[in-house]
Amino acid sequence: MTSESSPTARRRTASTRRRRVRAIGLGALGALIVVIFGFTLWANSPYRADRTATLEVFGNPAISVSTVDEGVLLEPVGDAAATGEQVGLVVVPGARVDAWAYLYQMSGIVEQSGVTVLITRPPLNLAFFDLRGLDELTTAAPGVERWFLAGHSLGGVRACLMAQDAEVEGVVLLGSYCANDLSDTGLAVLSVAAENDGLTELETISDTADLLPGDARFEVIEGANHAAFGDYGPQSGDGERTITSAQMREQLTALLAELVR
Repeated sequence: MTSESSPTARRRTASTRRRRVRAIGLGALGALIVVIFGFTLWANSPYRADRTATLEVFGNPAISVSTVDEGVLLEPVGDAAATGEQVGLVVVPGARVDAWAYLYQMSGIVEQSGVTVLITRPPLNLAFFDLRGLDELTTAAPGVERWFLAGHSLGGVRACLMAQDAEVEGVVLLGSYCANDLSDTGLAVLSVAAENDGLTELETISDTADLLPGDARFEVIEGANHAAFGDYGPQSGDGERTITSAQMREQLTALLAELVR
C-alpha cells in the first residue's frame, strides 16, 4: 500500500476538503451578509419628505393627519368632511420614497372633495414587501363606503396587483403602469403621466396600455417629472421639473376629483 492510499493520507485529504468547503461556505455567508446589510441600508435610506410641504398640510384646518397601523391617514374636517357616501383612496408610495412625501399632493382631494386618503408605509420602503390586502388597509377608516387604489411608480404596480383581488372601484397610476392584466375587470382606471418623467417613460405606459380596461383614461401633466407626484426633492435619473409643487397639486387634484365622482 502506497502512502497516498493509506488511511492517514485519506484522512488528511478529507480534512483538507472539509476545510476548503468550510472556507467557501464562510466566504459565501460573509458575502451574503454584506449584500443583506447593504440592501437594508439602501432600503432604509428613503427620499425624505419636504418639511415645508408637510407642515403646510399639518397646518390646514380642513385636514386631520394621523399615524395609524395601516399608514398615514388624511381625513376631511369641518366643511371639507364628506357628506353622504364617503370615498377613500389608498396610496402606495414609490420605491424608497417616504410616505409623508405624498401628504401635500394628496391633500387637495381631501380638502376639496372630502375624500379620505390612506398612504401606506411598506416595510423597507418597498411596496412589494407589503403583502397586506386592501381589506387590511381600509380598517383605518371603517366609515368609508367606496374605495379606490392609487400608486406611484413601483407602488402603482403593486396597486394593480392588489386591485385584482379586492373590492375596489378604480385604480390610479401615478407615473406608473400595470404588470398584470386588468383589461376585463371593469375598473375605472386613471393613468397620470409626467411629461419629463425620466424613470417611467411615456413609451412604457403606452406599451402596457392593453393591460388596462378599454375606457381607461390617460393624462399627461406638462412640466412634471417623476418626483413631482410627491414632495421629496430630485430623484436620480429623473427628468427636469418645470412646474411648481402647487401647480402639480392643482392639476392632480382636479383629475382625482373627476375620477372619484
